[in-house]
Amino acid sequence: MSHAPRIRTVLSCTLLVLSLGVGATGCGGSDANPLSAKPYDAAGQVVYNGPAGSQKADPGKPLEITVKGKETRLTDVTAVDGNGRYLAGELAADGSRWHSTGALVAGAHYTVKVSTENEDGSPGLRTLTFDTAAVTDAVEVEFGPDAGKYGVGQPITAELSKPIKDKKARTIVERALVVESTPKVEGNWYWVGDKVLHYRPKEYWPTHATINVHSNLEGVKIADKLYGGPGKPLKITTGDRVEAITDAAGHYMTVKRNGEVINTIPITTGKPGFSTRNGVKVVLGKQYFVRMRGETVGISSSSSDGYDLPVYYATRVTWSGEYVHAAPWSVGSQGYENVSHGCTGMSTGNAAWFYENINEGDIVKVVNSIGEDMTPFDNGFGDWNVDWDEWRKGSSLLADLKAGQIKANSARLRPGV
Repeated sequence: MSHAPRIRTVLSCTLLVLSLGVGATGCGGSDANPLSAKPYDAAGQVVYNGPAGSQKADPGKPLEITVKGKETRLTDVTAVDGNGRYLAGELAADGSRWHSTGALVAGAHYTVKVSTENEDGSPGLRTLTFDTAAVTDAVEVEFGPDAGKYGVGQPITAELSKPIKDKKARTIVERALVVESTPKVEGNWYWVGDKVLHYRPKEYWPTHATINVHSNLEGVKIADKLYGGPGKPLKITTGDRVEAITDAAGHYMTVKRNGEVINTIPITTGKPGFSTRNGVKVVLGKQYFVRMRGETVGISSSSSDGYDLPVYYATRVTWSGEYVHAAPWSVGSQGYENVSHGCTGMSTGNAAWFYENINEGDIVKVVNSIGEDMTPFDNGFGDWNVDWDEWRKGSSLLADLKAGQIKANSARLRPGV
């Protein structure tokens, strides 16, 4: 058998490898391609409209970069502030000019890298830095509640120092208010008014969750001559899922922890004319002692319905004065009839137990009352009485989207890191 063909194949492969090696060496030369050269200093060929020396730029004016003469053109421009936010811009087709299309952040330090190319194709680079002027009259944000541990029904609030009415401006503000949760759940902001937003998930918060809230609004242009100010970040956690279901017709309260019934308590609720509000309420706070007087809710002291009572173990659920509390004077009616002025009354022993086992942010839900429904925002936290589709419509970012859709760059919950 002849071995000649095999020898010829090996020799051919060897020549091919050698040929490729020679070619690679040739391409590696520094003179073969201008793009492989180190960028030259393009300081003399690039002009920008930024401030000179220690002066600060007006954040209300766009940034503009141009080249001198026709021998040089811009190939790329990046402008980044100290927080890593990129400034949007547009490069002319002929490379003669770049200008910002987004607003500069007030009170920020910018680094601008300008890449150029000369008539020979050689790359150039110029790095610029400048500061923008701060604003003294800005929209500040304050988050609530205070840092701490809460029940799974606790909404997040954001109160602005100035009213925001324009939809576009509201979108800018809302996008900058970030809520991050571990574990991750779906949720969004709702504009309660021109200065107040509430945030809640689709369902109650998960048990033992961590929720971090912060603002990226500082220095951001909201509208003409209106910029965002600082906002202190907030961290809260949740505990067990505690729910108290008050059956006004059955005259009993059922208390659950993580879905398991832990107590059933005989109660009395509001009598006709003072019926307790139906719906989901969130515990606002607890007071060991409260003096309750009818005059504070518009009942004359001379009326047959007037009252002035020392009340213990008072758990508040509305700002208008609805509590769950000890009512030793009505023990004979508890479990049988409704005789209160709107509060949920129980024995002193049961009220003490409830007081010790309920916390701010826990859920108190009233059913089967002949009273009105709990309003969403003007009398405590009635947020959970708003249908989820309606809640989404309260967001400037999500109002025009269908359930399940996500708007690009929208404020949404993400896993904490």
